[in-house]
Amino acid sequence: MFKKLSISAAAVGALVAAAATVLSPVHASAASAPLSDARIAAHFDLAQGRTPENIALAPDGRAYVTFAKARQIAEVSPEGTVRILATLPEPADGGVHTPALGFPLTVGITRAHDGTLYFLYATGTADLTGVWRMSPGGRPERIAALPADGLPNGLALDARTRTLYVADSVRGIIWKVPTIGGTATAWSTAPALAPNGFLGVNGLKVHNGAVWATNLDRGTVLRIPVRRDGRAGEAQTRADGMPGIDDFAFTGRGDQLLAALDGPNEVALVQGDGSHSTVLTSADGLQSPTSIALHGDTVYVLSAAWNTAEDPNLVLARLAR
Repeated sequence: MFKKLSISAAAVGALVAAAATVLSPVHASAASAPLSDARIAAHFDLAQGRTPENIALAPDGRAYVTFAKARQIAEVSPEGTVRILATLPEPADGGVHTPALGFPLTVGITRAHDGTLYFLYATGTADLTGVWRMSPGGRPERIAALPADGLPNGLALDARTRTLYVADSVRGIIWKVPTIGGTATAWSTAPALAPNGFLGVNGLKVHNGAVWATNLDRGTVLRIPVRRDGRAGEAQTRADGMPGIDDFAFTGRGDQLLAALDGPNEVALVQGDGSHSTVLTSADGLQSPTSIALHGDTVYVLSAAWNTAEDPNLVLARLAR
């Protein structure tokens, strides 16, 4: 999720980027080790609401993306071609009561091994807000309701226990939902998850026996152990000093991760000891980066252009192993 922004109609109308136009790789010089060869792989059409919020990858490199303002789930090929898989129904009131934002939006997404997609929809209404599921070739269906006065945002899947974890950025809660659907239960309400003015707990990942989370307002990375009985352990702050931190992805080197910093237009490399450095910037094409995924040594970074209203895009970079 992103910093609060109102995009004027004039600004949107001035955009000339075609939907998902594929470019020849444009190499930038700002990428820092261990990243290199940063390039814009695709542009998305802001006038159509195609602000990419979250990403999940298939084994072949296809990306499944939520276009937040368009209320869409899309598939993006490795070549940058976009195919819209579903558009979620608009709430009867237009979504004006969606907490913190005032418009309905598709948010976190994750993919199961069988290709089933799970994703979040926030509308400010009780009939639509919650966890949704879509099987390959199927239609989206809501499998768990979430509070209309919350903002479901980050989503993580624990395939071993068939559990979905949901970050509620407004209420400062991590919810727990079985993949078969049912009632959401509050898994963690740790104070470290709470917002501090706008949005709190944001990105989520399951990693090495714990749920890891970011807090956008507080600029922190948190680790919450999963106890043997499935309950949440004590929240631990593993890194701080990164205001505007959104979603993130582990690199495969222990607890090292890459994090999208929305406000600063940066990607940070965060080490296991909490130290961090900038590895991508706006010079690489970043415009309000929202989420990150890895496929082998390829890093995918989505930018929603919330703060620039210019060029929502997909940036690819290479991670040295």
